[in-house]
Amino acid sequence: MKSELTTISAVTREYFSACSQHPKFNSAHEGWAIIKEELDELWEEVRKKKISRSKELMEKEAIQIAAMAIRFIVDVCLDPT
Repeated sequence: MKSELTTISAVTREYFSACSQHPKFNSAHEGWAIIKEELDELWEEVRKKKISRSKELMEKEAIQIAAMAIRFIVDVCLDPT
């Protein structure tokens, strides 16, 4: 069973990976759209019948959502401009 610290570490790695591969969010609208895209990907898995769902894929998408939420805070809410 994974621990909370393992999950937080996975979110942190995803956040820094995304930051190194993609420029910062240009606007709140862009950040929202990216979070929504990740949320839609999670929803695609959640809406499957329980027997067909992948917990690993749901975890992956949830980690991406968490990382993008942090990125939204950093790029949009904490940006002094």
